Amino acid sequence: MTVPLAARSTVMGSDSLMSSFVLHPQLSRDCVHVGDLPLSRLLLLNDSRYPWLVLVPRRADVTELFELGPGDRSMLLDETCQAGERLLHLCGGDKLNVGALGNLVPQLHVHVVARSAGDPAWPGPVWGHSAARPYDEQTLSDRLALLRGDLAGAGLDEP
Repeated sequence: MTVPLAARSTVMGSDSLMSSFVLHPQLSRDCVHVGDLPLSRLLLLNDSRYPWLVLVPRRADVTELFELGPGDRSMLLDETCQAGERLLHLCGGDKLNVGALGNLVPQLHVHVVARSAGDPAWPGPVWGHSAARPYDEQTLSDRLALLRGDLAGAGLDEP
């Protein structure tokens, strides 16, 4: 069923579009599921060098922002801002980087990265800088608990 782009989130309703949502395999490999916000799957990129979240709207077959209906676009911006604010509060940093690139993973996703003047890629972009350094088990567990506890009031449903 094809639905006009501007009407996708309002005509079909969120349940029918979310029911066919599948996370891109590359995001599944590179990230850890933090939980689900009202619109987005919230992921933590498994790179211990940067506090780095990824938001993926739980909508099937969406690759571009303009493919979301107006309500979903607004909600994605709100969730991105909230995730960024909480990430800076919890992890510190000098600047928040936000981007939706999608050159390698076409599924719409938004990167939210807390940057610090001393991080390995500063002042350049983190994308493609160098190979990720995965979290050790304890640090990953601690980071997930911190994020989940802090975002519980934002409507985060844990996996």
